[in-house]
Amino acid sequence: MNSSIFLKFCAIALVPIALGYGAAPAQTMSMLYDVTVDNTNLTHILRAVMGLYLGMSILWFLGAGKPALLGPALISCAVFMYGLAVGRILSLALDGMPHPLLMIYILLELVMGTIAIMLYRRDVSNIQSHS
Repeated sequence: MNSSIFLKFCAIALVPIALGYGAAPAQTMSMLYDVTVDNTNLTHILRAVMGLYLGMSILWFLGAGKPALLGPALISCAVFMYGLAVGRILSLALDGMPHPLLMIYILLELVMGTIAIMLYRRDVSNIQSHS
């Protein structure tokens, strides 16, 4: 697998999720997860999450195109994905089963985090050891 293609895929895949959280949170959260977003504080939190997701997407696109940013992009992708997965797994243990889509997210986050680490070890570690 090509690191650049992987990072672009992750970045593109994250955009609709980001927009789902923050573009129109009252509508999307209700439609997708049966969550009522009825106050400014929750809207603010969801839009901040959207900003984080979009910011990470930008970093991954930059890393896909600039060799100097490849390592940081892959590491940030792994940390981002594993961080989400760990939080979701903690929620499973403490809160019980969430919406089925969120269970799919856990699996995808674990797989994508693992791929990011494997690509980092293959591509970035090899570049550093040859310089």
